[in-house]
Amino acid sequence: MKKTLLLCFIHGFKGGESTFGDNYAFTEHLRQLVAADLPKINVSVVVYPKYETRGDLGECVGRFRDWLMNKVIDLEVAAGTSSPTIDPSVRVILVGHSMGGIVAAETAIELSSDKPIHGSTDPAVEDPKLDHRTANSAPLHRPPSPNSLMFPYIQGVLGFDTPYLGIAPAVFAHGVEGHYATASAAISQLSSLTSLFGAKGAQAQAHSNATTQKRQVAALPAPEKKQEEQKNNGSAWGNWGKIAMVAGAAAAAAAGGAAAYYNREQITQSVSWATSHLEFVGVLYRREELRRRVAYMVRLNKDLGVGFGNFYTRLGRAAGSKEVSMVGTVMGNERTFCVLPKKDPAGDWREAVNNKAMDEVTAHISMFDLKDNPGYTKMAHDARDMIVKWLQNDWYESSNGGTIRA
Repeated sequence: MKKTLLLCFIHGFKGGESTFGDNYAFTEHLRQLVAADLPKINVSVVVYPKYETRGDLGECVGRFRDWLMNKVIDLEVAAGTSSPTIDPSVRVILVGHSMGGIVAAETAIELSSDKPIHGSTDPAVEDPKLDHRTANSAPLHRPPSPNSLMFPYIQGVLGFDTPYLGIAPAVFAHGVEGHYATASAAISQLSSLTSLFGAKGAQAQAHSNATTQKRQVAALPAPEKKQEEQKNNGSAWGNWGKIAMVAGAAAAAAAGGAAAYYNREQITQSVSWATSHLEFVGVLYRREELRRRVAYMVRLNKDLGVGFGNFYTRLGRAAGSKEVSMVGTVMGNERTFCVLPKKDPAGDWREAVNNKAMDEVTAHISMFDLKDNPGYTKMAHDARDMIVKWLQNDWYESSNGGTIRA
């Protein structure tokens, strides 16, 4: 039987059709590269349909896992596999951009242990003084042993600029942190004005609406929002700006008193939209969870041979130095979007240098754009090499009647 390797691509924060290149060009490019080097198996591509990455991470992962399981079951049925959970003919490489890589890692962890990292506790108490400069310096407890009977079977998790250990301080200095704080402040202000709605009943209704929306996180597919996308395309911070704008507009409306009462439903929906997105990105602030997630993936690699890698963007010749109060001066060629591992094992991290981008966010969102990323071709070939390395195993060798290596 000729087996199948499924490359499953996952969007990041509010990803769209252009996340992996125009019309998902990178997904097919990578498939062709991998297929050429792995002739014994079929190599297929599937892209998690465009959705709004928002709300609770655990619920996002649950919805994605169910969707992936159905895709793999269809392939196993078509192949006539007798025991897909014991001897699967399909294995999966989860490929995530940005926050999509965290969804991918959390999915692999849940499938191999039924104990997600997100929302769990660790025997070690998180140090409240731990910051991004020391996020991977404190000792970690050994992760639990994984279960080899995964279904679907995850062969590897490949991140593209996924902030597995957080977002780099240089980005926080003038980018993400400012937008996150602005939106959060606006929402907090609005929350304090709920008394303007008249009574506790309005607050109860707001809570009910928020709960309903939380149950619907990661709905597939999301409604088309072409006008919104066109507005967001004008700025690298378009999505953050929309969150701040929604929260700010709602707060301004609330200040109108009577007008706010008559528009309370619309205001509540706007706030729920904004807070659900902030909740998802807020995963990046749970530093101990980030470290434990990486530690588990390292053990998964060691015990079961599940690959774990991350291509992180680094600015090149076009970028200048940057004054960052928390760390001093960051030189142009040291500027990355992600916090990089320093001490603890963290998988296979490789730089993806962009000599055209002038800031971290531009490099982050243009990884798969051949026009805006001069390092695109090298990155694609390096990703191919990483995946091919992960497939040097008995499962691959036994495909299509091949001989299993000793």
